[in-house]
Amino acid sequence: MIRKHDLPDILYDSLKQLGGAATIVDVCKYVWTKYNMELERSGDLFYTWQYDIRWAATELRKTKKMRSSELSPKGVWELME
Repeated sequence: MIRKHDLPDILYDSLKQLGGAATIVDVCKYVWTKYNMELERSGDLFYTWQYDIRWAATELRKTKKMRSSELSPKGVWELME
């Protein structure tokens, strides 16, 4: 079972696996492919995870693990180098 507070780590690991940068859609496809069974068992998070992963992106930006949205192309999430 995944909880909301797990999403920043999942997002960070997913972006690493996707080469450090990917569109939001590609990140969500990757997360769904890798974690769908766990997400399905995660209660309400199953219905909100695509919204909550955006919260996770904000958390990664606060800790300087991810580039700010102003520095990345529109619709792309990038890890800091």
